[in-house]
Amino acid sequence: MSLFNFGKKKEEKKTPACCCCGSAPKSDETASCCCGAPVEGICCIKVLGAGCKSCHEQYENAKVAVKALGLSVEVEYITDLEKIMGYGVMSMPAIVVNEKVVSMGKVLKSPEVEKLLRKLG
Repeated sequence: MSLFNFGKKKEEKKTPACCCCGSAPKSDETASCCCGAPVEGICCIKVLGAGCKSCHEQYENAKVAVKALGLSVEVEYITDLEKIMGYGVMSMPAIVVNEKVVSMGKVLKSPEVEKLLRKLG
């Protein structure tokens, strides 16, 4: 019996994580956030993968593309399946830019990643 709500578990509210630092974005922001400040262009790049050879290759290609474009963002490699499912990705490897899935299910070569990032940035 749960009289006065004793014994009931409190529901946890999940807040979406900000792209680079893990902090929650402010609700009044419509642009991408990075540590609480709205930014233009690319603020974070993530490669989602299961740790296989193809996923590692995609991660390396993304790092090469970022370096070639001269961007000052760090490419993050995520293997946690719970986080990956949060993006709705069913086939890996996948690339996430500014918390939006832009590619999944195939390994892009570094020139293809560069072209994709130029189009988004």
